[in-house]
Amino acid sequence: MIEFQHVSKIYKGGKVAVEDVNLSFEKGEFICFIGTSGSGKTTSMRMINRMTEPTKGKILIDGQDIQKLNAVELRRKIGYVIQSIGLMPHMTIRENITLVQKLLKVDQQKQQTTAEKMIDLVELPREMLDRYPSELSGGQQQRIGVVRALAADQDIILMDEPFGALDPITRDSLQDLVKDLQERLGKTIVFVTHDMDEALKLANRIAIMSEGKVVQFDTPENILRNPANKFVEELIGEDRLLQAKPDKTQVKDVMLNTAITITTEKSLQEALRLMREKRVDTLLVTDNQGILKGFIDIESINKNRGLLSSVGDVLQTEVFYVKENALLRNTLQRILKQGLKYVPVVDDQKRVVGILTRASLVDIVYDVVFGEEETITDAVESFNPDEIKGV
Repeated sequence: MIEFQHVSKIYKGGKVAVEDVNLSFEKGEFICFIGTSGSGKTTSMRMINRMTEPTKGKILIDGQDIQKLNAVELRRKIGYVIQSIGLMPHMTIRENITLVQKLLKVDQQKQQTTAEKMIDLVELPREMLDRYPSELSGGQQQRIGVVRALAADQDIILMDEPFGALDPITRDSLQDLVKDLQERLGKTIVFVTHDMDEALKLANRIAIMSEGKVVQFDTPENILRNPANKFVEELIGEDRLLQAKPDKTQVKDVMLNTAITITTEKSLQEALRLMREKRVDTLLVTDNQGILKGFIDIESINKNRGLLSSVGDVLQTEVFYVKENALLRNTLQRILKQGLKYVPVVDDQKRVVGILTRASLVDIVYDVVFGEEETITDAVESFNPDEIKGV
């Protein structure tokens, strides 16, 4: 669908930003450009929609040389999400989402339907459509930025470090959202990042750049197992060696089926009784269908006792979770970096199906890293969940 043919970008004074890049991306792929600052990754991506013009070579989209297309028309057919989000502050969320549709003169009724569909996709209430960007949190604004790029039904979406300024939990949640939408809607996404964990999690293939050149272009698994040179090895880092093991263990294979949950309408007194009975200080909160909504802890209950009455009143919605069908080797490092005692596991509908405990994960990491010729699967088979106490 997208092809780079001997593409270079040379600025005045002879500075080479991109040198002789030859790449081909298939329709529906998630491609990540990664490299150090000044490596040429952003320049390469921006040449796809002619925000930056190549000095040499050609870029083809569906076999057409983009230099022969009208630049404005080309950009209207390609979604674009940037780190600073780029929402228009004087426009409502509805107007922001349908901005490209308005430029394309799509009728009002279809714009209305699109706005509602898009905000539903990112699980935000429809009443937010008539608010302004300043009335939303940073994470909510970023979600709107993502769906605005999808609203015009463009096949190609460019993303320039869109989550770089967000906190880890919000960032992780948005990564899951983008990957899910990309797979469901069949979009081709070209994504620039400087975070190897992000690239490994999201990409079908990764283009690693250094000093304007592509030094390796391959799947995450092949890059981990066969780094092209010392630069790639250093970019990967020794702490990701675990991910290089050819292992297909999924999160559901190691999760515990002991998640302690409570629904939003229950009273704080009931929450306290459940905490005391189960000897825990935190409860996962779901709706009546079991869909994860957040969590409550003993501190928030104690702070609000006498003021609020239900679990929903003190619910904290920013919660880190993983999907049951995710590969354990792809999620292990992210989970351990959070420093949490346990992490909820959800299915594709975001229903709580179990938990991963930090204690069990540390044991698995120890067995794999220091054991003799052992994979994650071997460690999982020898792991006894009943030995984990105090969770």
